[in-house]
Amino acid sequence: MNSDVVNHSASSPNGSDRRVIELVRDWLPHRYPFLLVDRVIDYEPQKFIHAIKMVSGLDPYLQGHFPTHPVMPGVLIVEALAQASGILGRLTFPERDKSCLLTEIGDTRFRRQVVPGDRLDLNVTFEKQRKDFFWFTGVAKVDGEIAASAVLTAKLT
Repeated sequence: MNSDVVNHSASSPNGSDRRVIELVRDWLPHRYPFLLVDRVIDYEPQKFIHAIKMVSGLDPYLQGHFPTHPVMPGVLIVEALAQASGILGRLTFPERDKSCLLTEIGDTRFRRQVVPGDRLDLNVTFEKQRKDFFWFTGVAKVDGEIAASAVLTAKLT
């Protein structure tokens, strides 16, 4: 565990959460509205990451995705899982100055709608590595209920 990156406490008052988001912004090429990880709650390199995305009615993609009943698009839920896996890949190998890019999505399931006001818990497990390729299993939950799951493959480039 790299203590200067994240504190295991989800409500850390010492600013470590901000430090992680700064690193996320450095590591991922995404910016608002496509930076879909708001906070890293916990992680262990080569094991898992728990991150969150707060879904707001003000998110631009919800303005046109069923405007009378806004629903977060499933592809963006999978993208949030992919971004969390990219962060885990970088946290696992911080000495490498490379980006972790998604190369494959498999076994994807959507089980619940995600709507404004939901907190999307992103749980990604590191499965295996072969050279610069990484395999992850991701599960996105709302209130403990699975919203989506996917198997993700990424490569350090």
